[in-house]
Amino acid sequence: MTDEVEPGFVRARLDLSYDGRHFSGWARQREQRTVQGELEEALRVVMRLPDQVELTVAGRTDSGVHARGQVAHVDLPQEVWAEHGEQLLRRLAGRLPMDVRVHRVAAAPAHFNARFSAIWRRYAYRVCDHPGGVDPLQRGHVLWHNAPLDVEAMNSAANALLGEHDFAAYCKKREGATTIRTLRELHWSRRPDGVLEASVRADAFCHNMVRSLVGALLFVGDGHRPPEWPGKVLAAGVRDSAVQVVRPHGLTLEEVGYPADDELAARNLASRNRRTLPADPAVRTDVAVGADAGADAGGCCD
Repeated sequence: MTDEVEPGFVRARLDLSYDGRHFSGWARQREQRTVQGELEEALRVVMRLPDQVELTVAGRTDSGVHARGQVAHVDLPQEVWAEHGEQLLRRLAGRLPMDVRVHRVAAAPAHFNARFSAIWRRYAYRVCDHPGGVDPLQRGHVLWHNAPLDVEAMNSAANALLGEHDFAAYCKKREGATTIRTLRELHWSRRPDGVLEASVRADAFCHNMVRSLVGALLFVGDGHRPPEWPGKVLAAGVRDSAVQVVRPHGLTLEEVGYPADDELAARNLASRNRRTLPADPAVRTDVAVGADAGADAGGCCD
């Protein structure tokens, strides 16, 4: 994978959204319906290409996870872009299934890479604690928790998780992948309709990180654990069987942040550096996640 576009090609950025309920995640899989598979086939058909194109995505969301602000890129021959670029958005709307929509297509600036140029990803997780259950019109995007939740206690617990840490206790370990991340935001609020919404923002996320963090905070919110417990789990550095990975349908990738165009090349280089934590927390720096950053929906597939 390169940040440089080959001569004779144009890198197109696609901003898209999808309802993840009937997808086996983003990444293309044999004999499975995936977002990548649907979108790559639609691109091939509407541009009448002989071969399949290959998309690079900001965050490979897991099965059942939604996206409102996903970003991907694809390199297209200049003559194909010249012929189809202006009409590509409308043609994709006519070819794609209704549960995935591309809402912007544009030529990307130099050095743009949907995955490695990203400086943060933000997810939202939505929970209903109403004793009568979830509004039927929101049931595919909101988790029902059958106990009242204390938002203040959950936010108190979340404060101890902010910053740069090794999140091994909240991630599904992958061989050769670091679990060091910088969690920049983790905050709960209650919407006017009573639904609780967590806003979770980090440079990247390792596998199951968001859903594990939410599971731990729900245990605090309903009184099963004290507010200090999630921080103690983090410090222990090992998976705790009491931390539940909540169901994926409450999770949505809301937006991806990128630096200014003149900073893209430097960001791409930094993103490929493998992250380590200094022994002294006082000298830690916000260095980039390594090459595994795109493995989770922050990064990877939460």
